[in-house]
Amino acid sequence: MKTINVKNILAGLLLTTLLVCGCKKDPVAPPVIVPQATDVNKFIFNGLRDYYLWNVEVPALANEKYQNTDSLNRFLNKYTDPQVLFTSLLYRYQQIDKWSFLVDNSKTIDDFISGTSKTMGFDFMLWKIGTTSNVFGFVRYVFSGSPAEKAGLKRGDIFLTINDTQLSVANYQTLLFKTDTYKMGFATITNNTIVPSLKTLSMTAIEMQENPINKDTIFTFNNQKIGYLVYNGFNSDFDIQLNNVIKGFKDANIDQLVLDLRYNGGGSVQSSIYLASMIYGTDKTKIFAQSQYNTGLEAYFTQKGGLSSMNDYFAQTIDATTTTPATPINTLNMKKVYIIATDNTASASELLINGLRPYLNVVLVGSNTDGKYVGSMTIKDWDAQGNVNPKDPYAMQPIVVKYSNSNGATDFVNGLTPDIKVEEDIANLLPFGDPNEKMLNAVLADIQGAPVTSMTLKSAPIGLKKVADSHDFKPFAHDMYINPIRKHQE
Repeated sequence: MKTINVKNILAGLLLTTLLVCGCKKDPVAPPVIVPQATDVNKFIFNGLRDYYLWNVEVPALANEKYQNTDSLNRFLNKYTDPQVLFTSLLYRYQQIDKWSFLVDNSKTIDDFISGTSKTMGFDFMLWKIGTTSNVFGFVRYVFSGSPAEKAGLKRGDIFLTINDTQLSVANYQTLLFKTDTYKMGFATITNNTIVPSLKTLSMTAIEMQENPINKDTIFTFNNQKIGYLVYNGFNSDFDIQLNNVIKGFKDANIDQLVLDLRYNGGGSVQSSIYLASMIYGTDKTKIFAQSQYNTGLEAYFTQKGGLSSMNDYFAQTIDATTTTPATPINTLNMKKVYIIATDNTASASELLINGLRPYLNVVLVGSNTDGKYVGSMTIKDWDAQGNVNPKDPYAMQPIVVKYSNSNGATDFVNGLTPDIKVEEDIANLLPFGDPNEKMLNAVLADIQGAPVTSMTLKSAPIGLKKVADSHDFKPFAHDMYINPIRKHQE
């Protein structure tokens, strides 16, 4: 009978136990849960990735790793301020992209587009007086029906004080933009000197919509009928009224058209197309402008409508709206148009000038335009039904499109160059339409056949330096925009 060695058995059991224990795996760490980014941060990133013209130029927008939800959330969670995130995702912010912006309430953009704001109702420019910090302003134009008009303010008025306080570099923003009621104190310019006067006017700001059709008139000069239009913004709410103005010019059988865009910073691309059609013609086969979007949007457009969908054509009708039916466009079929322009002439105004040049003689009178050939689009945090996410009231207005004319002309970074150079003389700003007003006078001299090649005039008395103007405080002042595209909701 075989003897059982208990010691050996116990040793074997102990070794087995040790081996089994030694083979046990360490406890598995629970997965790291990355918190969801805020709705607004996701909205900003997705909107810019899908629609932004320069999306491939921004590393974060082009980085494939952010297609992964956790990676994207980690990235977005670094930003607690949506404005900081937004500007960090723009292409060379304030160098290349100087126009895209974000607001924390989508109604703000809706009001910008409609031209509605709380305002006294006048446009102005500010200049520094000599080497002092004092500032004076001059009125460039007054809105029809505004508190400023009712108070008696007029183009060319020069003002020094607000509520008896001298305007200065340090206080003008507070006095002019953060005060709802004020008394203006005026001055004159005599021998290049600002001389205070006893004149004062008082007014209170109201919520109102600016009518961009500031003046339209027909007058006879050199035995020719001149149609003259001051148009200060491409606002679609006034397309029908603009069409009626052109009808008046057409019915009068005008010989010359003078379009004054000196303060027109832009607006609706569609309104620019309509005005071009009113001036030149309604042949829908002719290209007014060519569009360039980011690669994704271009693929979307061409898939839906072919290569022709990248072009904007002259129009025959103004599209129907909720309040107006489709309306035939009145066209002048002009062979020549005079356009008055300054560095405040931007975006949709430049689109009009550039788009008309291949088809008729556009005589540009004034100074170089702003130099903006890109357009934006309003993007809100829409759901599949087109409703705005109630948790995210933000909206953005990023650059999404670049324009050229039918000949491919674009990239005019220094603006469009005038054929006749002339600047306003702020010491003698005459009413719009006055034949002696400097810029209109230059047009009339050319119509008369005078040898006008350059009429550069002093824009301000010696020793003065521009500080700001009304447009500097309007995000939409030098913008052009297209109707929203919602390519993921069809």
